[in-house]
Amino acid sequence: MSSKDQIVIFDTTLRDGEQSPGCSMNLEEKLKMARLLDEMGVDIIEAGFPVASPGDFEAVNEIAKTVKNSVVCGLSRAKKADIEASGDAIKPAKRKRIHTFISTSPLHMKHKLQMPPEQVLEAVAESVTFARNFTDDVEWSAEDASRTEDDFLCHAVEIAINSGATTVNIPDTVGYTIPEEYGAKIAMLMERVPNIDKAIISTHCHNDLGLAVANSLAGVANGARQIECTINGIGERAGNAALEEIVMALRTRHDMMPYTTNIETEKITKISRTLSAITGFAVQPNKAIVGANAFAHESGIHQDGMLKHANTYEIMTPESVGLTESKLVMGKHSGRHAFKTKLAELGFELGDNALQEAFARFKNLADKKKEIFEDDLIALVEDEVVRENERIKFVSLQIVAGTKGPQTAELTLSIDGAEKITKVEGNGPVDAIFKAIREIEPHADAHLKLYQVHAVTGGTDAQAEVTVRLEENGRTVNGQGADADTLVASARAYINALNKLMMKREGFNPQTASDALAP
Repeated sequence: MSSKDQIVIFDTTLRDGEQSPGCSMNLEEKLKMARLLDEMGVDIIEAGFPVASPGDFEAVNEIAKTVKNSVVCGLSRAKKADIEASGDAIKPAKRKRIHTFISTSPLHMKHKLQMPPEQVLEAVAESVTFARNFTDDVEWSAEDASRTEDDFLCHAVEIAINSGATTVNIPDTVGYTIPEEYGAKIAMLMERVPNIDKAIISTHCHNDLGLAVANSLAGVANGARQIECTINGIGERAGNAALEEIVMALRTRHDMMPYTTNIETEKITKISRTLSAITGFAVQPNKAIVGANAFAHESGIHQDGMLKHANTYEIMTPESVGLTESKLVMGKHSGRHAFKTKLAELGFELGDNALQEAFARFKNLADKKKEIFEDDLIALVEDEVVRENERIKFVSLQIVAGTKGPQTAELTLSIDGAEKITKVEGNGPVDAIFKAIREIEPHADAHLKLYQVHAVTGGTDAQAEVTVRLEENGRTVNGQGADADTLVASARAYINALNKLMMKREGFNPQTASDALAP
């Protein structure tokens, strides 16, 4: 990690990424992501903010017990209670880190902290020194560093390192800076802080202006050797620097950026799809590296060039990020073994029960669709995976729709294993479905904020993928459902969101969580 050309990848999908509205994960989902991050070669996994809630503490603690190679990190404000919680949570980890932070910009010190600069510097020294009681690996962050005065930032960084910080993070917390400016900030610290050689400098850039990856790479070019990032770039507001973009930029443009990482890039597609399935956040088709169109070519000129030589229009191979050319064409005559093999090609490994249910749904879909595309399988399996441990399960739906009306939904749900049935009228079939769900499982304080439908593939027989967003008392969740029947997909999406909302109600501490939005 200390090599001059080695870049440390610090993944904060499970902490900063999870703070995206609707992106909360339960324990099993966090453990699944942590295992994949570990297998992919991520150096540090920021597993959560242990003091925020008992659920967050448990998740960090279980990840610390599970992860084999990565450093497990807990986030803490500059408070003893936070640091103690992180120290206890990461205790079982083979390699552990505490990440503590405090704001350093004039704006944050005056209005957020309401502390004079001298008191902030004291808090830096005290928090880092206290964190060293739990681990030798302590990271300190200057929240809103990109808007912090240079002299004060240099002083704070020097104090943090003298107090025992082995990594110093320089966040662009609000995504305000531009590459030239951010690179100059890192270069300034490298030149002016006398003990800077005793710590690794880290970047943590947000994407409010679409510059998070560019800023991170500018930081590296000027001396930073750790990059903090997330899968698919999820995170607060417009998100964080995307891990897959950073890693593939370093790999593809090694001529201009002669740095290496420990990431096995061939596992990028799998982990991207897994996160999308868990959170219900679909990856936009034109997203770099992992979008559905990232290696698609429709222009005749581009297609002609590709046929002559792939490098004419592809700067990296699909295989380098885990996409493989399919040798199995799936249809209604395909067997269970071929189905399982195909899923493995696509990066999915299901348990026996989940595989059985997914295979049954595949057969039903194959009876309805002439062609089964990879995107169909991905949508179907992701839909099954997110539903595996839900308390409320979809059983059946009958709809009456059309101009004559009344539009009705007869819905059967299973709640903790017990089936419940209702029949409800609505202002259209979707309204009837959602009212039926509310009647079976009341949730008066939850409000529908988004209902979105898109086709997984082309054609009139395409599967529908539906996203539903619910908000309840400041908590926001997204649910996703896929089915050849749009109305069934709608019911599945709403039920998925409701399950997530029920999970989020448990152990949620709004006051603590609201303070955890940094760095």
